[in-house]
Amino acid sequence: MTSGIVLDNVDYAYARMKVLKGISFSVEPGDFFIIIGPNGSGKTTLMRLICGLEKPRSGRVDILGRSILSYNRKKLAKKIAFVPQSTPLDFPFTVFEVVLMGRSPYQGMLGMENKTDLEKTRQAIEFTGIEKLATRKISQLSGGERQLAFIARAICQEPTILLLDEPTASLDLAHQIHIMDLMQKLQTEKKITIVMVSHDVNLAAMYASRLLLLNKGEIAKIGSPEAVLTYQNLEASYGCPLLVDKNPMGSVPRITLVPGKYIPK
Repeated sequence: MTSGIVLDNVDYAYARMKVLKGISFSVEPGDFFIIIGPNGSGKTTLMRLICGLEKPRSGRVDILGRSILSYNRKKLAKKIAFVPQSTPLDFPFTVFEVVLMGRSPYQGMLGMENKTDLEKTRQAIEFTGIEKLATRKISQLSGGERQLAFIARAICQEPTILLLDEPTASLDLAHQIHIMDLMQKLQTEKKITIVMVSHDVNLAAMYASRLLLLNKGEIAKIGSPEAVLTYQNLEASYGCPLLVDKNPMGSVPRITLVPGKYIPK
């Protein structure tokens, strides 16, 4: 079976500063693959390499059995959709219009939508549960509502692989769990491969089929949540004391930060 994503000995640098070093891993079709790690470890850069926004200094990135360099922009957009950390809001479009933008890889030179494009837009809006927001301006929505709209736009692309960079950051608890449940639904019902960056290691533990822990631009550990989320791996990467035990919701690890006031002097 062809892997969904393969990185082979990938290096990346900004000017003289090396950001990623010798990154090699694969993501299988249907994985719910979550990337974790401290700030500055290279998570966002890694996502930008996978979606083709950046090119590695050395090494190879393959998407669905082909070098990412062999795709033109439109063909790659039919395979990969990317939801970044933030999106500019200085445009007066409605939610429906924003979601419809996800159909651009399928439209001709004039960018005119057809009945299929409109139907796919409605389906994506319905799938994400934002029907009541369809006529609202995107700039008038809350953070969680906007995130759902941009996820709907990505779904409207009909990708094989969906990349998301910290989709639950700064959202309330209800929106966090709704988005994670939605990703799992995409994985199981639509067979979309999910690759996500997250700072919430407990959400990552509950949803990921596999985790990648980055530290200082290198892979510290990759594997199941049970293999990656040990206190030894996490303390070495994050540099702070924490407790790892069993989550009462299931067999996955639960991580608890240990405040300084609880550390024996």
